[in-house]
Amino acid sequence: MTILVDTSAFLAILDGSDRERDRAVATMDALGRSQAELVTHQYVVVETISLAQRRLGLAAVRRFVDDLLPVVDVAWVDPATHAEALEALLASGSRSVSLVDRVSFLVMRRQGIDAAFAFDDDFAREGFRTLPA
Repeated sequence: MTILVDTSAFLAILDGSDRERDRAVATMDALGRSQAELVTHQYVVVETISLAQRRLGLAAVRRFVDDLLPVVDVAWVDPATHAEALEALLASGSRSVSLVDRVSFLVMRRQGIDAAFAFDDDFAREGFRTLPA
């Protein structure tokens, strides 16, 4: 089973005061013990670093880079995927779903991934399972 890891999951693990932290850490531990393949994409990496740096400081960025990223495969976003996600964003007429999430949805569909480790309701609205349940 392959699971996409979203920025919201990474931040919940990194932020000791996040209300979802305990569930996020427990889910990451369980996924680490399972045979699940964890993937993300470069836009999630950039978004996570940016938000962690601003909200939590460079120590959190280092924990992300040193402890979390090594256990996740990072998919690189090609120009066609970027363009398709941007087109979907602009066509949606909605300010609520980010370009990063639109790229996540495309990556998931293209790779046949049906579940995301995320605390973002947009994944469920797009028809994906979310972890933790």
